[in-house]
Amino acid sequence: MSAVSGYMGGHKEKPTYEEVCGGGTGLAETVEVTYEPKKVSYEELARLFFEIHDSTQKDGQGPDIGDQYKSVIFYSNEEEKRIAYRLIDHLKQKGYAVQTKVLPVSKFWRAEDYHQDYYEQNKKKSYCHIYTKRF
Repeated sequence: MSAVSGYMGGHKEKPTYEEVCGGGTGLAETVEVTYEPKKVSYEELARLFFEIHDSTQKDGQGPDIGDQYKSVIFYSNEEEKRIAYRLIDHLKQKGYAVQTKVLPVSKFWRAEDYHQDYYEQNKKKSYCHIYTKRF
């Protein structure tokens, strides 16, 4: 399993962090996760996604504010789309005002090296990703 930081969902080709943060690119900061479905299911990963970030915050995550920080799930097929919407509906039924957008996968742009393994490189404690059991 691997995770690569990057950008997706906008119209800017080969974006830089500064361009994405400057606005107007339509891109979201995202993570490309490669996994083995025989070891972990898409649904397990999607549930974890909803439990490690605030899907109720519009255009932001913790202190990071802006369109590039929107909550979004990019799906590769109709099954992933169906699972994402089912989980969102479940959370809404539990009273969460979910803001997460569900969009088809588009071109993934790998972020600069200093964004990869960010917390390990900076030895900081996570300041906006706190696990909260929701399912």
